[in-house]
Amino acid sequence: MIDQWGRSVDYLRISITDRCNLRCKYCMPKNSVRFMPKEDLLTIDEIFRVAKLTSELGVKKIRITGGEPLVREGIIELIRDIKALENIEEVCMTTNGILLEENLERLISAGLDRVNISLDTLDETLFREITGGGDIKPVLRAVERCVEKGLKVKLNTVLMKNYNEKEILEFIKLTERYPIDVRFIEMMPIGAGKAFRSVTTDQAIALISEEFQLLHCESGNNNDGPACYYKTEKGLGKIGFISPMSHSFCRSCNRIRLTAEGFLKQCLHWKKGKNLETLMRHGISDEDLIKVIEECIYLKPYEHGFLENSLSSSSDKRNMFQIGG
Repeated sequence: MIDQWGRSVDYLRISITDRCNLRCKYCMPKNSVRFMPKEDLLTIDEIFRVAKLTSELGVKKIRITGGEPLVREGIIELIRDIKALENIEEVCMTTNGILLEENLERLISAGLDRVNISLDTLDETLFREITGGGDIKPVLRAVERCVEKGLKVKLNTVLMKNYNEKEILEFIKLTERYPIDVRFIEMMPIGAGKAFRSVTTDQAIALISEEFQLLHCESGNNNDGPACYYKTEKGLGKIGFISPMSHSFCRSCNRIRLTAEGFLKQCLHWKKGKNLETLMRHGISDEDLIKVIEECIYLKPYEHGFLENSLSSSSDKRNMFQIGG
């Protein structure tokens, strides 16, 4: 699938729920969290239908996200069915890791290729503070179990001033201890995240370079996504930097998003897209649904407007758990 800017779109992120078993400060507002009625969520069959049709159009990689995807019943079967699609090369999942260890064997058996674990701190007390009372121990156990089982692991660490910038070097050391990738992500001004200041990629690299020599890693495919990767001399895993604010990667964006309520979202920032749930529940044929998906992808915006258009009526004002970041 090619959009109006000539970009090949072959990556679909699917949020299967807006519910989560944590309450991370930058993801959810402090009070009045309202989840969608369950009947408004796409059914597992509806999710698979979209996955199948987009795979026929050229999607090769699908990532399952939330909220927290492991709280959704039917996720194992969904991953198995998506992995069996002829054109799908990789099925991944992003999780907070709380329920990962207990589901790991079934996820691997279903064909999960890679897991990204959101982990913003290695400190037990700070983890509880950031996540609204979460326990870090099952997350750390899950990381070790994934390594033992040979499942590819990436840690996603959102950089926040006055929270976790002092731990950056500790995360670097993890890549020398385990064959896992750590990706530092700049905070984006989405929902509750607007109240936080980010450590920029350049600031993080400057801090790391005081103790480690970073060696640039060339990427040979799109599996690395928007991250720019490095390694240390002793590194078993890579160190990635995702810089949506300071070094926009929109010109090479190859992804679209399906939200939990069935909205095919063209860009994380903008509200633009198409409500596929309504169309499917009104009986649209596969042939016509494919046309809708193709048109939606073709009209994908060129870039986000986080820096210039945060107050635009076209920007998405929801929190990250509702968007399925």
